[in-house]
Amino acid sequence: MFERVSRSWALTKASAAVLRSDKELLVFPVISSIAALLVAATFLIPIIGLRLFEGGQMGPLGFVVGFLFYVCQYFVIFYFNVALVGAAMIRLEGGDPTVADGLRIAKSKIGVILGYAAIAATVGIVLKAIQERAGFVGKIVVGLLGAAWTVATFLVVPVLVTQNVGPIDALKESVSLLKKTWGENIIGTGGIGLAFGLIVFAVMLVGAILAVAASALSPYLAIAFGVITILAVLLLSVIQAALGGIYSAALYRYAVDGQAPAGFEGGALQVAFKAK
Repeated sequence: MFERVSRSWALTKASAAVLRSDKELLVFPVISSIAALLVAATFLIPIIGLRLFEGGQMGPLGFVVGFLFYVCQYFVIFYFNVALVGAAMIRLEGGDPTVADGLRIAKSKIGVILGYAAIAATVGIVLKAIQERAGFVGKIVVGLLGAAWTVATFLVVPVLVTQNVGPIDALKESVSLLKKTWGENIIGTGGIGLAFGLIVFAVMLVGAILAVAASALSPYLAIAFGVITILAVLLLSVIQAALGGIYSAALYRYAVDGQAPAGFEGGALQVAFKAK
């Protein structure tokens, strides 16, 4: 347990070192979050107006709208992930990327990103249908299938960034790379998630304690502490997303070249994703 936490922290620090060199990378998850909220707000109006999800079940029209929502939402997420990973790749290769560099890379892949968004949306809507039709068992099946999909697509975005392939070939290449360098666990993103989970927990705990203590003095002061805590958690979410993109770029480089990029040579990357 302690060894895993240590490796997780080492991976987080290595990714954070890259982020400190290029703080502009934080721009991509921020824009992605704003764009995703706008997409959700756009679809919320017809969903409410047409009462598509009354009773907790989706009819045929609900599935169509849900599919379109998934496509738009995934497109936004993947577009800015490609921009983030593209910029991170430039940094790992010794360059000095800008936000414009990342957006340029994403723009050059827009057709492939849309295709992959459609594939991911199809998977999402199928899993949703299984979950609704199969009840409790469906939730278990969806959980397992969702985990398998997450693993299979682990390196799709770096593949899209670096190779001139379509979405299906990118998915195949991601699976191929995972098979070549499969270890006992993929602890990279899980490790970063663990590190940030602990940090977020600590921030929320301290914020709650301060808010409760402040409520004895003034309700407005308690609200202020609550708002500060929420903003801190949102900032941590943005940083975690940026570090996740950086790590996926480093992991792809290691999977392809067998060499850990600068800053990741300490062994944590090799252990997290070692060959059979």
